[in-house]
Amino acid sequence: MNAVENYSNGQRKSGADIPKFNVGDTVRVHFRIVEGEKERIQVFEGVVIARKGNESANATFTVRRVSFNEGIERVFPLHSPRVEKIQVTREGSVRRAKLYYLRDRSGKAARVKAKGRSAIAKDAAREAAETPEQ
Repeated sequence: MNAVENYSNGQRKSGADIPKFNVGDTVRVHFRIVEGEKERIQVFEGVVIARKGNESANATFTVRRVSFNEGIERVFPLHSPRVEKIQVTREGSVRRAKLYYLRDRSGKAARVKAKGRSAIAKDAAREAAETPEQ
């Protein structure tokens, strides 16, 4: 490896800091913003419409939301130190790798179907995670 790859791999976040999310999921991105000498955290919630770079140091993901009838898209670097945390609020079921077609749709047509997870399976998974194995 050359010096640039060594440096960029050193800047990557660990796997525990980044949750598993895919295109179509609704996420909340807590992003650190610097205004003058003050810092604050701004939350951006929306649907992930694209992911690029897989898990590399240059990986990015695009989040889209509609605010006041205006579509807003933001591209976040996955391993940026300014991205405080990423929360997956809803898993979506899609058949495309990029959801750019949502740009042309509005209202109910722009919705993404939720993944078909049953409540029984969720409860079983939650109980399995809570009870320690012996």
